[in-house]
Formats: sequence, structure tokens, C-alpha cells
Amino acid sequence: MLGITDFWAFVVAVAVFLALPGPGTFALLTSTGKGGFRAGAAATFGVIVGDQVLLWLAALGVAAVLQGHPILFKSLQYAGAAYLVFIGVRLIFSRGASAQPIPIRAGQYFRQALLITLLNPKAIVFYMAFFPLFIDPATQQGAVTFAVMAITIAVLTLAYCLTLVAFAHALTAQVKAHHRVARALERLAGAVLVAFGIRLVQ
Repeated sequence: MLGITDFWAFVVAVAVFLALPGPGTFALLTSTGKGGFRAGAAATFGVIVGDQVLLWLAALGVAAVLQGHPILFKSLQYAGAAYLVFIGVRLIFSRGASAQPIPIRAGQYFRQALLITLLNPKAIVFYMAFFPLFIDPATQQGAVTFAVMAITIAVLTLAYCLTLVAFAHALTAQVKAHHRVARALERLAGAVLVAFGIRLVQ
């Protein structure tokens, strides 16, 4: 589909990554706790804008490698798969860690969520590793392919984050009350990432 090797696998992979807690997730929860749904929604759009900036920077880098260095692009695919496996293994064997509080000031939910996303040092590495895994060099259409992927990520992020914001208090209570369930889900996500990393380079 438009140069994407497996669109639905791409959708599932994005959903798995969205479900993993990170600075953006905690910014959403903090914003919702301070200002309610509207604050959480503002933070959601901050996260989406920040993600779009980072993923397009990564896409430009991947596109440059794809256009001028086919062999290097294949190496980038293998490196990306190894990165997914690495993240997955860490999740499987992680003992869990308490989240660090995210400082959010009232009335600045969008701006601060945007800055938190842009300053996440792992995000650009993630996108550089993620995009090559789903691009078919023979059928990719350049900016069109990346635009479809970017829009898909934005739509999924919007749906997930607004759902998370709407049920923030209930979800937080559930995670605290069912720690073993939360760890089991984290390990399951890790296993899925390992499977994706192996499958996508075969």
C-alpha cells in the first residue's frame, strides 16, 4: 500500500508503541490531573505536533539514505529491527520502575507537552529505526509514502491519547491496583516488539 510493506502491521506496531508509558504519557496524565479533559486535550495536541516534527526530521534522513544508498538503507532496516528487539527484550526482563513526575504548569499544557516531546532524546532514534522497517524500496513513493505513515501515526495518537485523557483517573487507579496485570501487559508488548523485529527483516 503506497510503498508500505505491511500497512496493518504498521498500525499494530504504532499502537503497541503508544501503549508503552513515556514522557508524553505522563505529561498527558499530569495535565489532565491539573486541568481536566481540556488540559489533557491541549497536551495531546502538543504531543502530536512534537511527534510530527521529529518523525519528519527522521523521514528526511531515511529518504536521503533510501535515494542515494540502497545498501546502506538495507543496513538501516537491520539496525532498526535490532533496535526493536532490544527494546522488546528490555521490556520483557524489566522489573518495572516508578515514573518520574512531569512538571506541568497550569495554562501551558500544549506548549509544555510539545517541549517534552521535542526534548525526548530517544524519539528521533526511534523514528529513524522505525520507518525503514515498513518501507518497500521498490514501490515507495517518497513524500507520499511518508505522509501516509505520518498521518496514520497522528490519527492513532489522537485517538489513543484522547481516550487515555478521558479515562485518566480510572486508568491510573487500575494500574496501581493491578500491578501484576500491568507488568504482564508490558512483557506482552515486549514480546510483540521482538516478534516484529525478527519478522520484518525476513
